Order: sequence, then C-alpha cells, then structure tokens
Amino acid sequence: MSYGQGGQGEPPWDPWKPGSQQPDWGSGNRTPDWAALAEASETRNRRRRLLVIGGSAIATLAVGAAVAVAVVSANGDNTASNQPGKLPSTAAIPSDTTAPAPSFAPTSAPPPLDPMDFISSVKKDTAPLSPDILFPGSQLTVGDRVYRKGPTASTTKCATGVQRTLPKVLTDNGCTRLLRVTYSKDGVAVTVGVAVFDTKAQADKAKAQADSKSIITSLPGQGVATFCRTAVCRSTTNSVGRYAYFTLAGFTNGKDATAKSAEVFSTGDDLAEFTFRQIRRRGEAQASSAANR
Repeated sequence: MSYGQGGQGEPPWDPWKPGSQQPDWGSGNRTPDWAALAEASETRNRRRRLLVIGGSAIATLAVGAAVAVAVVSANGDNTASNQPGKLPSTAAIPSDTTAPAPSFAPTSAPPPLDPMDFISSVKKDTAPLSPDILFPGSQLTVGDRVYRKGPTASTTKCATGVQRTLPKVLTDNGCTRLLRVTYSKDGVAVTVGVAVFDTKAQADKAKAQADSKSIITSLPGQGVATFCRTAVCRSTTNSVGRYAYFTLAGFTNGKDATAKSAEVFSTGDDLAEFTFRQIRRRGEAQASSAANR
C-alpha cells in the first residue's frame, strides 16, 4: 500500500480546495497524501497564530489611540470630554523658537557711601562743628583711665592758637578754623588742637610740613594749671580727611617730661586716638544720613 500520491498522472490532493473540486480518486488504490495533508495543517495553524498576534497588536494600538484622545480632550475638571482639546491661538505660539532668550542684568544693592568722602571736602562735610560736638560730654573713659574734660576754644584765626613753626604751616595751607580742648588726669594734662582745611590735600600737606617744633599752645583753665609753656612736653601730629590734629601733653606741676614718662605718653596717645575716631565718626554719620535720604 502506498502513502504517497495516487496513481500516476492524477493530480495531487489540494488541501485549500473544497471537496467537490478535488480530483476523483475513486475507491481503488487511490489514498490521500498524508504527508501533504499534515504540512497543510501546520501551515494553516501558523497563519492563524500570525493573525492572532497581528490582531492583538492592532487592538493595543487602538487602545493607545483611545487613551491619547481621552488625554487630549480632558477638560478642566479631570473628566473626559467629547469636545476636541483647545490649543493656543496662533498669536500665542512663538513664531521663532530659535530666537535667544531675553537676558537681564544682575541686580545688586548700591555700594555703601564712603565716610572718607564726607570728611575730605568742605563741599560734603556740612554737619555742624564745634569743640563740644567733636568732644562731647564732661569726661573721657579709655579702658580703666578716666580723663576729665577741661576748657575748650574755637577760632578762625588758626595762627593764634599755635606756636613756633606751626603758625606758618597752618596759614600757608589755608587753615580755616582751629578747635582746642584740654583733658587731665592725675597731674598730667593734654591739649588737643584740630586744624580744619577745605580739602584733604591741604591737611595732608600741613601734616607733611609740620616738624618737631610745630606745636599747639596749651589751653589751661577750669581747674587745670598752666602747663607746657616752659617745660618739656610731648607732642604729636597727624591728619585724617580735611583735618590735621595735634596733641601736647605734660605735667601740670611744671616738671619736664622724659622718655620714661609713661603717663604722659599714654595720655597723649589716648587723646590722639579718640580724636581720630571722632573725626571718622563724623564722616560715618554724614554718610549714613545721605544714604537714608
């Protein structure tokens, strides 16, 4: 018995044709080609699987499209809407997306005003000025040292309150005012003299021209005996802004000061430092006032 094709010359069995169109094999030795039938069955199964997979992919795409439509058409209350989603009008959409983004200059607070600007020129240094304004109160405390404030003086004739080589220095550089004040403690007294000029350059020049003989005249009174008129005393010279300031310190009993007279040196240094700080504070106060206007 043969499991191949039918008799010679007869067409084979076609698994894709209906039975009425198959060749008539009769009933003799004509038997179906079982190998061909098995192969045809496998082919049909394979096509069916492909169709199922393809159908699943199409269904997935359809679900994705439905979700996308639902997201686009969702309205403000988070529920889906049958209306199409609204896009910005043409005017609201930038026409040129390649244009550079606008840039803004960094902002910062203006720098603080410099106190030195206010005490370096008569044009800005306009606050009231007097010995009692520059040296307020009735005493000065520096650490554990307390100095009692004595007499004060003010004059526009600067040469009258100084001696030796200092009158010429102040006059040549345009001194407009001389302020003096005296402090004392335990038999030691010091007179501070502040010469006022129109500009910092004039004050600096006066300081540079002053020498060891450029001294102010001591200012006694209010319980302070005359001092440093004939005895040896210690003097200092300095400047800040448009102000040149001088100190003259010595013993009130007429004794000469020496390099070992520590109390004379400390008294002169304390008052020189205080004078510098007071002039500096004057500039700070005016700078602060101008910044707040």
